[in-house]
Amino acid sequence: MTRPLLLGLCVLSLAAPLAAQPLNGDTTILEARDAVRKRDRSRLAAARATAQAAQHPLTPWVEYWDLNARLSELKVDEVEAFYTRWSGSYVEDRLRNDWLLELGRRRDWPAIARDYPRFRMNDDREVSCWWLLTEHLAGRDVRDAARSAWFAQRELDDGCNMLATAMVDGKRFRSDDVWRKARLSVEANRPAAAKAAIGLLGNAVDRAASDALENPTKYLLRETGPAPAQRQELRLLALMRLAASDSEQAATLLGERSHLLSPAQAAWAWAYIGRQAAFKLSADASAHYRRAWAVMPAAEAAAPGWSDETIVWGARSALRIPAARERWPLLLRQVGVMSPALQAEPTWAYWKARALQATARDGTAEGDIQRAEARHLLESIAGPLHFYGQLAAEDLGQPLALPPAPLPLSAAERDAARTTPGLARAMKLAELGLRDEARREWNFTLRGMADRDLQAAARLACDASDWQLCINTSDRTRDDIDVATRYPMPFANEIHAAAGAAGLEPAFVFGLIRQETRFMSQLRSSAGATGLMQLMPATARWVAKKVGMDVNPARPEQINDPVTNLRLGTSYLKMVLDDLSGSQALAAAAYNAGPGRPRRWREGPVLEAAAWAENIPFNETRDYVKKVLSNTSVYAAVLNKQPPVLKARLGAPIGPRDSTAPVNGELP
Repeated sequence: MTRPLLLGLCVLSLAAPLAAQPLNGDTTILEARDAVRKRDRSRLAAARATAQAAQHPLTPWVEYWDLNARLSELKVDEVEAFYTRWSGSYVEDRLRNDWLLELGRRRDWPAIARDYPRFRMNDDREVSCWWLLTEHLAGRDVRDAARSAWFAQRELDDGCNMLATAMVDGKRFRSDDVWRKARLSVEANRPAAAKAAIGLLGNAVDRAASDALENPTKYLLRETGPAPAQRQELRLLALMRLAASDSEQAATLLGERSHLLSPAQAAWAWAYIGRQAAFKLSADASAHYRRAWAVMPAAEAAAPGWSDETIVWGARSALRIPAARERWPLLLRQVGVMSPALQAEPTWAYWKARALQATARDGTAEGDIQRAEARHLLESIAGPLHFYGQLAAEDLGQPLALPPAPLPLSAAERDAARTTPGLARAMKLAELGLRDEARREWNFTLRGMADRDLQAAARLACDASDWQLCINTSDRTRDDIDVATRYPMPFANEIHAAAGAAGLEPAFVFGLIRQETRFMSQLRSSAGATGLMQLMPATARWVAKKVGMDVNPARPEQINDPVTNLRLGTSYLKMVLDDLSGSQALAAAAYNAGPGRPRRWREGPVLEAAAWAENIPFNETRDYVKKVLSNTSVYAAVLNKQPPVLKARLGAPIGPRDSTAPVNGELP
């Protein structure tokens, strides 16, 4: 999506945020990284020798880059020697990940069997598939795990494809498994993966699948009579492909031809059409879901088999139904078929509680049970530091208070963090501007840490003004919560001054910057947005002209200056806020996705602001809005010494703009 300001936290560093004395050999590390980018193996080998001779603390990274560049030529002994030298480090496990993929390409099943149990991150889908294939070839029953891994595969890869082939050939996967994989692939807009799955059933059906997936409308218009199961599945896939581009036409064709599918297939089709309509915020979405439930066989209603995304969008579509008598029953039905993990998420625990409260009948035992369950759900998620926790606490009438400050860290605890090798390497990587490597090394080292250790690591990063690592680490603590490191306030004087000049609440600016850049003033997005408030150069120049600031297009570093960036960013945010009826939810969405989108998203029924935010079509923007608002309520509590309050901040219900209200059509 095109966004004028923020491109998320996947950012590149313009300059090192940490002030530290350079070590002899730092240039060698940067040369090695540059050699990796340019695939210059001889230069990389020379850098490795230099780093080793200097005993530079980032030598393990240079060795890893060198080995990774020669992966196809490596011998086991060389890999094992690296494991031994850097045992327990991130790069040891990173090389193991790469090496297991190479062993899969070599079809070296015994080596995979030896090395995989030592793989600690275990976060690579293809590696999991190679391991499961190894286990299958050894005669072990891995059907359930193999199905899960294959279904979760999004991009085609050798390991999962070989696993699926072996499982089909061994009759461990049934045709139903293959068709489910095809449906999930179409839902994920991965037609090539769907074709690859169907190809396991034979060439004839493979050719028909290409027709159904590439020309769905023509295919469906040709299909007029009863058909065997495989053709029914292809009809369903064609309907899904059509729905992704034209949900209305797909609904029309399904309405005319639902008898050409089994009832369960028709239910899947209606639900998927509903999902596509819900994503477009169509008023027809909930009706499509109701049709899905109407044709669903009773025996399958408790577990329809729909994907998580299809079920979740059904719940979101229910929130947009104007009539409460229709809204809450559909929401309860959608939440009721979510996986246990989804139901436990604060989002759906909150909305289920609301639905139970709304449908509980007064004066009945059943109603009392529903109200008790609703209260239990709200109590289970209530808390001051996240969006639905804050809403739940306010619904319960509980006074919210920020967590008390934890006991100060001891000198020993701080020294332990400072001398942890992985943290030290990460800090050095960040100092050199290698932020992606720093983040990975840092996060790997945090694994398994107790709260006090995490607090010490967070404080180490805060003391170095690496607010990104500081906040992200502090966010991990469960019981001992340090608000000072989780919600720090660097640039406080500058932010207060800029917010005051723009007429904004300082807490709103703090809350937005925490989500934008974690207060890292030197970060630059892949699209060119820079500074604390992630301004694109063109937007910055436009705002500067509006507010009478002199910004030289030939000096882009001006925009990156914290004071300049804050003045421009807060001025733009104020313009957006004024254009969107003073709604912080709408303004946060506009700052993230551009002002045109929330203008469109507010069309349709009038919704309470929380329900509107939950229906934002873009995952990133939906998450962004909720986090900015919950951040803002925390910062307001810190600054004003009052309990966090979210509902008042969400403001009035959100609906179409007043026809008499002016629109600032110039806003970029």
